[in-house]
Amino acid sequence: MIEVRPSASAILFDPLVPWPLVWTALALGLTSIIVALWRGLSGWWLRAAALAVLALALANPSVQIEEREELSDIVLLIVDESASQKIGVRPEQTAMAIGGIENQLAAMGNTELRIVRVGDGQDNRGTLLMDALVKALAEVPRARLAGAMLLTDGQLHDVERAPDLPAPLHAILTGEPEDWDRRLLVSNAPAFAIIDETIKLNLRVEDQGQAPDAPGGLVEIEVSVDGNDAQKYTVPLNTDIDVPITLKHGGLNVLRFELPEQPGELTTRNNAAVVQINGVRDRLRVLLVSGEPHAGERTWRNLLKSDASVDLVHFTILRPPEKQDGVPVNELSLIAFPTRELFLDKIEEFDLIIFDRYKRRGILPSIYLDNVRQYVADGGALLVAAGPDFAGAESIYRSPLAEILPAEPSGRVRDELFLPEVSEIGQRHPVTEGLIESSGEATWGRWLRLIELNQQRGHSVMSGFDGSPLLVLDRIEEGRVALLASDQAWLWSRGFEGGGPQLELLRRLAHWMMKEPGLEEEALLVSVEGQTMTLTRRTLDQSVGDVEITAPDGSVALVPLEEKAPGRFSATWEGTEIGLYRLKEGDQERVVALGPSAPREFVSTIASDASLAPVVATTEGGVHRVSDNVPDIRRVRSGRAASGRGWIGITPRNAYLTADIRVSPLLPAWAMLLLASVFAIGAWLYEGRRT
Repeated sequence: MIEVRPSASAILFDPLVPWPLVWTALALGLTSIIVALWRGLSGWWLRAAALAVLALALANPSVQIEEREELSDIVLLIVDESASQKIGVRPEQTAMAIGGIENQLAAMGNTELRIVRVGDGQDNRGTLLMDALVKALAEVPRARLAGAMLLTDGQLHDVERAPDLPAPLHAILTGEPEDWDRRLLVSNAPAFAIIDETIKLNLRVEDQGQAPDAPGGLVEIEVSVDGNDAQKYTVPLNTDIDVPITLKHGGLNVLRFELPEQPGELTTRNNAAVVQINGVRDRLRVLLVSGEPHAGERTWRNLLKSDASVDLVHFTILRPPEKQDGVPVNELSLIAFPTRELFLDKIEEFDLIIFDRYKRRGILPSIYLDNVRQYVADGGALLVAAGPDFAGAESIYRSPLAEILPAEPSGRVRDELFLPEVSEIGQRHPVTEGLIESSGEATWGRWLRLIELNQQRGHSVMSGFDGSPLLVLDRIEEGRVALLASDQAWLWSRGFEGGGPQLELLRRLAHWMMKEPGLEEEALLVSVEGQTMTLTRRTLDQSVGDVEITAPDGSVALVPLEEKAPGRFSATWEGTEIGLYRLKEGDQERVVALGPSAPREFVSTIASDASLAPVVATTEGGVHRVSDNVPDIRRVRSGRAASGRGWIGITPRNAYLTADIRVSPLLPAWAMLLLASVFAIGAWLYEGRRT
């Protein structure tokens, strides 16, 4: 707002000659006056007047007239609209305070109110009030700033950025003096943890504000993993404790710690903490059992040895019992291979057992193989890479392993070229999806041998001649079994007819068998960026239903999925608030947390001036509570105390804008000369009569 203000004037001097000459002329004139006084001349005062007029004419005085337009004073109001300002009665108090301030400043006149609203800082940075104040100051001329006000609960996170203000800064606090809150904090949470090993999280439950006493100083918390099997514990209040946690599966583990709501508590937003930890295996132990040495044996060994996280135990048959060549046993090996220890005592320590072209030779008795069967049923993994012997009488299919193998050998071995192909279901299975290029045709080399199988169960993800099974995958109770009906995969690694994705195929196969979460054929996957979820439903079926999403407030949303690739259905969805979300599609369920595990806005929720009081004091401002009423606003002079009981002050700046400047001589030159002549002639006449 701009108002017209009365003109201001000033007298300027622009001498016709340099100032030293003006001062010299004045000195000579004064000397002549002194001589006149000494000689008793009665007209000396007229001589002095004539001299003064001549000196003034040399100084050339001018009158400067300045037309000014008065500028309004500006008051900044920074309004905290962060999450902590939306609890309790604070929204109503904020609205009431804004209305009261607007009305008072409007009644003052010549005062402009500028309101800046501040939400939550990005990346969990909290409330950045000072940052907003600095940006607002950059748009306001300092000469017009009459004051600044912060309407907040006092919980800001950038107080160190407080700017230097030329006017008072006031804090107007929301909230009630009797507010209290109970919060739960979890710290020392790692991003990764080893499965089946205990880790310790630091947990603390504390009260803030005017909290009532807890019975015995103890409170109850609830702990759940992936939203299931919630367990209750009693912990001491206001004390740091270590909570032991053991992860039971690989991939993302979502741990939720929650406090029950208490009557009169300010908010429950900080009653829960969500921690997301990725479970990883320490070392993957693999037992590779090889039959007669062949060209593909090195393929398996190289694959497993290339992974630093794999501990490989390789058991190979170099000298079968029927071979009698006269070489002493003590010259063949230094120690006997611990077959009993491996297949009876420590078999449960292995994550995967591989039989590579192995056949029954009496080295591993049936009880050992039956133990392998039971190991799979209990959750282990078995991979059989079949050679010609798998179709013969010494096949390991003629053993207790037949109960878990998904296909039976027909007895026929086809030693001829064929092109391995990914089956229709294999294009949807994570082990083989994407191996074929977008053209839909396999561009890899052919293999030289196929063991014909009669598939009994499981999924044939790769096929050979006329769609006959080549790679069959199956689940047996808690375990997994894979049967590869060829020993020619090594041809791809040797570049035969251009080679093929042998390393990728075998790597995926091994990790699927070891239950890598990212290779589950039926899975509901979620990736989070900010408040946006990317949902991916992986399935072997042709269609899926909508994903049911349950928000932290209990509301339910149905999100339809669109097929992006064979076996992959995806969608994106924007979460409305931070917290734990439950997702369900069919029999697949997931929990995922949006936002930080402990939002900074709710670490401290009690309104307090602890952070702002020192900053406000440096500007002669004050701290007032809305609960005591909106303070009166007064004008005070700069440098005076700008706050008192029930009132705050702003300092008028009297800023103006110069609209026009006019400069004119005080008197024309001829008038100066005439006036000096009158005084000089008057002195001559006056002195002549006196004589």
